[in-house]
Amino acid sequence: MNILVGVILALAIGVGATWVGFDRDRAFYPTVTIVVGSYYILFAAMSGSTHTVLIESLVFVPFLIAAVLGFARTPWIVALALAAHGCLDLVHGRLIHNPGVPDWWPGFCLAYDGVAAGYLGVMLLRRRAAA
Repeated sequence: MNILVGVILALAIGVGATWVGFDRDRAFYPTVTIVVGSYYILFAAMSGSTHTVLIESLVFVPFLIAAVLGFARTPWIVALALAAHGCLDLVHGRLIHNPGVPDWWPGFCLAYDGVAAGYLGVMLLRRRAAA
């Protein structure tokens, strides 16, 4: 169920952002990437572990850098960062002990990140074809 919800939510947000026009702003998907990348820090803070907050903050830095570079250079970097975060969700629990992460989160976030990355990629290809 968590994977289905992640897929549906990513599609709803992507299609909704396109329909409303939010994604015409170059900052939209970089902002999504920053938010998605920061959730593990939130879960670490909820667990009360300063050590885990520091570790999760270090893991977050490459996603923050990718969001900034993607905003400044090419949104393809952002699409790759979202896909990479989905890959991280697959192994996160084996790499970092973060007791604040809900059991359903990795599957949900993997689905969300993967679909969001794919949706952004499709939109970028469509824009290139239209240009």
